[in-house]
Amino acid sequence: MEDYTFTDAVLADYKTGMGAMSEQLPKLMKSFHAFTEISFEEGEISQKYKQLIALAVSVYAHSEYCIIFHTKACIDAGCTVPEVLEAVGVAAALGGGSALSQAVTLVMQTIDELQENPKPLQ
Repeated sequence: MEDYTFTDAVLADYKTGMGAMSEQLPKLMKSFHAFTEISFEEGEISQKYKQLIALAVSVYAHSEYCIIFHTKACIDAGCTVPEVLEAVGVAAALGGGSALSQAVTLVMQTIDELQENPKPLQ
């Protein structure tokens, strides 16, 4: 039996919520998904760097679900731990102590769990 981590629980909760919202507002959610998929497509900026940007913005915005989602997406996109930490360092420089508190808790816990139990983003 695989360990079910905090990261797994948060991502499952997010996926469940997105599914429920999609049932209630299918047109809006379909548009949102299409917009975000296009935003993260490979382009002048690689998907790897787009995920680093998204993580930094998530940390700055204190969006816990996005922090966890984009930390995992960074690792899945091939980011190294130093790259992830440097990106959240930039967010901390802009967001100060409150952003740093998110980085040293949620990002670090997610990285630790992913290194112990790597799984593809679903």
